[in-house]
Amino acid sequence: MGELFSLKGKTALVTGATRGLGQGMAVGLAEAGANIIGTGTSDLSETQAKVEAVGRTFHGLNKDLSRRGSAAELANEAVERGGTIDILVNNAGIIRRSDLEDFTDEDWYQVIDVNQHAVFQLSRELGRHMLNNGSGKIINVASMLSFQGGLKVPAYTASKHAVAGLTKSFANEWSSKGINVNAIAPGYMATDNTAPIRENKERNAFITSRIPQGRWGSPDDLKGAVVFLASDASNYVNGHVLCVDGGWMSS
Repeated sequence: MGELFSLKGKTALVTGATRGLGQGMAVGLAEAGANIIGTGTSDLSETQAKVEAVGRTFHGLNKDLSRRGSAAELANEAVERGGTIDILVNNAGIIRRSDLEDFTDEDWYQVIDVNQHAVFQLSRELGRHMLNNGSGKIINVASMLSFQGGLKVPAYTASKHAVAGLTKSFANEWSSKGINVNAIAPGYMATDNTAPIRENKERNAFITSRIPQGRWGSPDDLKGAVVFLASDASNYVNGHVLCVDGGWMSS
């Protein structure tokens, strides 16, 4: 059974790996045996140290996925660094908050470019690489707002609905060709993105009260899910959006 979940000899590209959920998933994949290529727009040394502490190699690539053309560049650089890319985790994402009537076009396009366009483009580019190899695992990071509307985050909500749709669309085309495409939908996680919500005592209390498990999640809570979807244990799982939410969607 252990071999089903082993990632020994695999190489994973994890976007948005500087901290938070991306860092947690990168470390989880490394603990299962994968070497990691991590991307971010700032210092990746903390993630590198954690990956190397479990005996795996780490290559950091600074890349701004909001810039047109950066996804293709990243795909090429990742293959140059890692050789075969077996696993792609599309985690990089940004959020902008504002009342709907004041939400700017600039904020809209920034969020859509990173959260939606980059997911499509990087999956397409590395998908070609995986098709040539006859196998691969693509794991997108969705959200509770892939199912719900949220408040003050129209662009984020639209982009995460799109991530769920892209996951299913890619899976329909590639599952018969050896590539599994799935998504993880984290629940309310204690990260930098959610700091404004957690600092609002009323909102924080309401959210916590609705989570059956009674707490916010942490990056470590995604390790098991990402290893499952990256490993042979999920070879017959395609187009699925796996909620890791402490029971939020069932409440």
